[in-house]
Amino acid sequence: MVRRLILVLGDQLSPPERLASLRDADPGQDVVLMAEVVEEMTYAPHHRQKLVLVLSAMRQHAEALRTAGFEVRYVRHDDPDNSGGLSGELQRAAQALQPDEIWLTRSGEWRLERAFDGLELSLPAPLRRVEDDRYLCDADTFARWATGRRELRMEFFYRDMRRRHGLLMDGDQPAGGRWNFDAENRRRLPRDARAPERVMIAPNAVTQGLIAEIEALVPDGFGDLSAFGWATNAAEAEQLADHFFSDILAGFGDHQDAMALGAPWLWHGRLSAALNLGLLDPLDLCRRAEAEWRAGLAPLNAVEGFIRQILGWREFVRGVYWLKMPAYLETNALGAANRLPDFYWTGETDMACVGAVVAETRAHAYAHHIQRLMVTGNLAMLLGVAPAEINAWYLGVYADAYEWVEAPNTHGMATYADGGLVGSKPYAASGAYINRMSDYCSACAYEVKDRLGDRACPFNSLYWDFLDRNAARLDANPRMALPYKNLARLGEVERQAITARAAQLRQRFGATPLQAEGRVST
Repeated sequence: MVRRLILVLGDQLSPPERLASLRDADPGQDVVLMAEVVEEMTYAPHHRQKLVLVLSAMRQHAEALRTAGFEVRYVRHDDPDNSGGLSGELQRAAQALQPDEIWLTRSGEWRLERAFDGLELSLPAPLRRVEDDRYLCDADTFARWATGRRELRMEFFYRDMRRRHGLLMDGDQPAGGRWNFDAENRRRLPRDARAPERVMIAPNAVTQGLIAEIEALVPDGFGDLSAFGWATNAAEAEQLADHFFSDILAGFGDHQDAMALGAPWLWHGRLSAALNLGLLDPLDLCRRAEAEWRAGLAPLNAVEGFIRQILGWREFVRGVYWLKMPAYLETNALGAANRLPDFYWTGETDMACVGAVVAETRAHAYAHHIQRLMVTGNLAMLLGVAPAEINAWYLGVYADAYEWVEAPNTHGMATYADGGLVGSKPYAASGAYINRMSDYCSACAYEVKDRLGDRACPFNSLYWDFLDRNAARLDANPRMALPYKNLARLGEVERQAITARAAQLRQRFGATPLQAEGRVST
């Protein structure tokens, strides 16, 4: 007789003591359900490494639960009886096992939560959904923090989180006398800088099998499989974390925003994919980082920057997501309505920065936050790409992408589609920013200092055209005062030439209106 049937989702691969629905489970009476389903494998144009990562991690987690004494009903995607959806598999298992209760930890995705709504009406036992307490701020707490605030700013949320969790605090004051050392984390990469050697996880037997399986299943899918190096179980994730804290963290701060040809990792952690699967504990990572600083092994700007990414930004965007969904994904403050250029998928472009980022994305299912924000995101915003188009791309191509974390980053930071809820201004930039923070321009076919002409950097005319097109929406923003003052210095003839050049670039890149193709823009 089965007491509880417990559904464990593909991003809930934490030890039983960390997952709310398994914490009090009895291996002698309860059955765990895990299912690979076509709906989850195809709702976004997933990078093939992402498919391998999630499925391999799920299969290994199922074996770990069996080793811990649990009976696991595991349904593979190629099972002929597989219904193709999580709701269907939950119904099928419940009918077969007739449990007294059905439990699941709430999903991180709005669409899944809505799919589970009302499901109890078709189940043979009561359905209990419990909150996911693996995060450091639950949705209700975030909603209380947000109540009455005209603007939601991560910095103030982050300070509250530091106080609440006692991280980098000296009594009631921030360690080092400042809350934020971001100004020290924007240094350009010196020409002679050498990023540390990185530990890449060699695919284990389960992962090797899945690489072959996905290669055969999705032969023409996006992404290379040959460079797979992700952690697919808790031990591998700890190996990556240990490597980061011992060999990488000390250099993480200074050059967080730098970009370089042939250097996809620099000093970034590569921990987010394992963290978002549940293989790593966010609070543990923050405490380990603080311990490195207190032991004198890493500088404060590096440790504070790392903790801010997890305790501040990661929790903040999750809070925004649950506070504002489902309407959040319908926002389009700049009225962007163009299609995404094909080179976001192929990497075939003369723009060295875009080509490098897309190539690294194809090779590794990874790009760091400045590449995502200031290269691919910035360009999509300057081209007027519809939010739904760029959202689908980001959600598909990165190993760490889930809608709760992807949507606010794309809508709020990369494209300003939410009108300033997450970011206080559009992160629009010309080629000068990319030139300052990278060596991309040295290998580019375009001239970064030119605004006009066939060989002028596309970012330049697109940037000034973006400001001109959106003046009615943006010129009252105090953080945009200087760009608009500089725009006003341009003569009318040059502004007209910029408008014409930007229109020509949009046409050449294929960033054309979706309505002309009969597609809907949101």
